[in-house]
Amino acid sequence: MKRALITGVTGQDGYYLSKLLLSKGYDVFGLVRGQNNPKIEFLRRELPEVKILTGDLMDTSSLVRALNASDPDEFYNLGAISFVAYSWENASLTSDVTGKGVLNALEATRIHVGDDIAKVRFYQASSSEMFGKVQHVPQSETTLLWPRSPYGVAKVFGHYMTINYRESYGMHASSGILFNHESPMRGPEFVTRKISLAVARIAAGLQDKISLGNIEAKRDWGFAGDYVDAMWRMLQQDEADDYVVSTNETHSVREFLEIAFDRVGISDWESYVYQDPQFFRPAEVDLLIGDATKAKRQLGWEPKVDFPTLVTLMVDADVERVRNKSV
Repeated sequence: MKRALITGVTGQDGYYLSKLLLSKGYDVFGLVRGQNNPKIEFLRRELPEVKILTGDLMDTSSLVRALNASDPDEFYNLGAISFVAYSWENASLTSDVTGKGVLNALEATRIHVGDDIAKVRFYQASSSEMFGKVQHVPQSETTLLWPRSPYGVAKVFGHYMTINYRESYGMHASSGILFNHESPMRGPEFVTRKISLAVARIAAGLQDKISLGNIEAKRDWGFAGDYVDAMWRMLQQDEADDYVVSTNETHSVREFLEIAFDRVGISDWESYVYQDPQFFRPAEVDLLIGDATKAKRQLGWEPKVDFPTLVTLMVDADVERVRNKSV
């Protein structure tokens, strides 16, 4: 039985990755920061097989203890402060957790494995936000990184540190440059889930409007359940490497709104949407679209859930939650 340690296990990706690994017969350990995380109870209820360990990405010694306790074959570092808008308000904390936290995880792994450098395979959750002011469309593994948020800058640091540990110490350390991936498990602070939840509430007569930023911004949106499969495939390769994971399509926030409102039978959706200047980014990323050719060729990976289906899944889930008064 293989063993895996996951940081950020209470997040969207941690949930789907845990489900995937458990289905493959893994012994799964999830790292959480302290016992007051409100999502722990959900994890215990939904995935009781996951063994919970405590630790902190800012504390290397706690990561070493978690590695010693779990003795994993694979270490998936998904933990981060991942809400981009928050990173402008708390740039220093974001840099520490999302950037330096990667260094701590890599160093803890190096300490844990000692001379047996191949003992643990490491996955780093990189991000399409690293491309920022895009220098090439679509973006691939060789596209120049030009981040436009503190979050993106922190992710670039973690990405290059992962490459550095791979090249300096021979670690099997791979980075997945994941483009936007969503699901019904997405936090309500993210624009996609903010929309799906608002649409469900508007349809139920519980909300009048939704306030958003730039609805013309375009993203390459996929399903988180598909993307965690790409993470796993990376760590099954003989050689570590970096891979763009995307749908190779781009859609605007406007398109997301149209499909979401149509799902609940509302055609005049624009009257329900208010573009609020406070939600516009200080430095906007207007167009992100990935080129996942390498992942398709080398990993045999392709997304299964298309954009309309993704939006429908999210709206249906929130309609059900509103009906059951569980949100």
